[in-house]
Amino acid sequence: MRTYRITLADDHILIREGLKRVIEGKSAFKVISEASDGLELINNIRKEVPDMVILDIAMPRLRGIEAAREIKGRWPKIKILILTMHKDKEYLDQAFKAGVEGYLLKDAANKELFLAIEKIRSGKVYIPPFFSNGVADEWAMGSRGQKRGKKEKLTIREKEILKLVSEGKKNKEIATLFYLSVRTIEHHRENMMRKLGLKTTADLVKYAIRMGYI
Repeated sequence: MRTYRITLADDHILIREGLKRVIEGKSAFKVISEASDGLELINNIRKEVPDMVILDIAMPRLRGIEAAREIKGRWPKIKILILTMHKDKEYLDQAFKAGVEGYLLKDAANKELFLAIEKIRSGKVYIPPFFSNGVADEWAMGSRGQKRGKKEKLTIREKEILKLVSEGKKNKEIATLFYLSVRTIEHHRENMMRKLGLKTTADLVKYAIRMGYI
């Protein structure tokens, strides 16, 4: 059987090194490239196309979900497994909307990594047991086109911007990270304020802390 080629993307080098060591412990798999952010990941794929990409959501420059969407648009046959610490259900939903085949929590990777890889490799979708009782399957189907119920207050993009605002990033810095205009970032901030009923940036930071975004 041909060696299954995998590309890793995570801004923490220790995580990448650990994953590479574990994955290449199996002779059927080979890590062909590594990236510390979404843009480097895209450049690596241009040079050598893998069978699967394993990537984090929270990466600098082009973030995980945006990178997944870009990959699926250019190389639709590449399988994508999100490996993340985020247990927020909306991240799961947005990941599948971007076209990924799997979503794995980092704190379960030591037990579930190869299960996830093999399931995706065989043409199935992997969702961790954490999202149990059929809820995950419902989201997976819903995010691929079926209607969902009640919407979250903030979109995934707004949550990412909220995190950066709370870390002290200015609108211009955030716009550069997302390749958006400053006005677009301002618009997102205004929407967040309106949705949450907040008045100031300090209120946004307090909300982010309370909700565990920072």
